[in-house]
Amino acid sequence: MDLNAIRKEREKWMQWKNIAPLRKQLEKLADVEVKVTLGNVVTISGEYPKPEEIYETAKMMMPWRKGPFELFGTFIDSEWQSFMKYNLLRPFFNLHNKRVADIGCNNGYYLFRMLEDNPKKLVGFDPSPLFKTQFDFIDHFVKSGIVYELLGVEHAEHYEEKFDVIFCLGVLYHRSDPVLMLKQLYRALDVNGEVFLDTFYIEGEEEMALCPRSTYSKIPNIYFVPTIKALKHWCLRAGFENFEVLTTSKTTTNEQRKTEWIEGHSLENFLDPSNSEKTIEGYPAPRRVYVKLTKKGR
Repeated sequence: MDLNAIRKEREKWMQWKNIAPLRKQLEKLADVEVKVTLGNVVTISGEYPKPEEIYETAKMMMPWRKGPFELFGTFIDSEWQSFMKYNLLRPFFNLHNKRVADIGCNNGYYLFRMLEDNPKKLVGFDPSPLFKTQFDFIDHFVKSGIVYELLGVEHAEHYEEKFDVIFCLGVLYHRSDPVLMLKQLYRALDVNGEVFLDTFYIEGEEEMALCPRSTYSKIPNIYFVPTIKALKHWCLRAGFENFEVLTTSKTTTNEQRKTEWIEGHSLENFLDPSNSEKTIEGYPAPRRVYVKLTKKGR
């Protein structure tokens, strides 16, 4: 697979009619001295000559799904309070001096948070030109050194180097062949590498999966929602030697909710209004399982 040819072709996406004005807006941003704080809110502070320009630029880039961020007093209250997931996973990993990938990285919120671990390299994979533009907006000030690729999980195994740690959060249920995706993650790892994965699951002791007819929680591209036992079997069949459940959680309207920084609806609109334990379609409400997968040395 010729990744350079794919990169060159996807760079053209930045000239799409809905993206090109955003890229022009980025060119107007001033270079100023800043302080970056990598807490629950990724905060960029300092003196910016036109603070209203920051607000206007951020608004142009809606919707903001992951975050939150604060830039020179403009608070971007993203749909997801992503620090809840990050803080849940944080006790289980150490990224110091490691080559790390975040596949499905969105605007890079998790990647920015990972900077505090001093990894050897951070690479984000996401084919969305909007999310890449949001990342570039933030990174204009952070100057992180993070590499952002307009590539997907299917490209990771062909990347120029293997990774010590891969994060793949909220991606698996979007793939029509989950075992193939897990194999792609396995092949993208170096020996003794680790994958941190989260996905929707349903409760049950059997090796089975929910297959939504059309949508799940109003999301159209959800193909399989497995039991944890079924997920384990998928991972073992993909080649991983170790499957460790870190924790589980129910998605709440505190973690995912509508704000002024998104368009349309959010979780509260996706659940049965008379029973929050069910989706609007009548399926079990979203729950997530967080696992660590290990590729042993040969």
